[in-house]
Amino acid sequence: MTHRDCLCEVPSEYADGTGQRSVYLTFDDGPHPFCTPEVLDVLAEHRVPATFFVIGEYAADQPKLIQRMIAEGHEVANHTMTHPDLSTCGPGEVQRQILEANRAITMASRQASVRHIRAPYGIWTEEVLTTAASAGLAAVHWSVDPRDWSLPGVDAIVDAVLGSIRPGAIVLLHDGCPPSELQPGTDASLRYQTIAALSSIIPALHDRGFVIRALPQDH
Repeated sequence: MTHRDCLCEVPSEYADGTGQRSVYLTFDDGPHPFCTPEVLDVLAEHRVPATFFVIGEYAADQPKLIQRMIAEGHEVANHTMTHPDLSTCGPGEVQRQILEANRAITMASRQASVRHIRAPYGIWTEEVLTTAASAGLAAVHWSVDPRDWSLPGVDAIVDAVLGSIRPGAIVLLHDGCPPSELQPGTDASLRYQTIAALSSIIPALHDRGFVIRALPQDH
């Protein structure tokens, strides 16, 4: 498995020429009916964009959240239909997972333009990369991972991001949970640490002179 052919950091040549220290926020495993609106509220408060790598099954179930993401200036990207480990899937299933997720997103919002994909668990294979490219999707990994999904604590998430951040960094966070890992009764508290951490991370990045930007459309 490799992510050598994926975008892990945004190279400086894709900067806008202003000399700004750009970083990029990304969220996986949504949209979630309780967590995603709170994440969107924080992003709106600070007026910063993000990329949401959504699970197609959830996008189909929560079209209004997909529409809200786009209306508020965020990008909606592909995180497969049901979030399997694609390295265990045959070529036909890999293609189905990617193409059905694309369809679910565009059916949720006609304004959606799906440009990027992230493999579940960050597990990339040549088959996944080839199929994604054939679908017109650029593969995006990450360079900063605070492991917020493991609920390490708000301070731990903040410290991990701020301790690893640098210009061009792509930060991995989560606004949902894969279907296979979702536990009953955890909806309201699922990503409370991420949401609280995000409220500290954004102003701290601004204080350090970073500009939070959308992923480039071409790379």
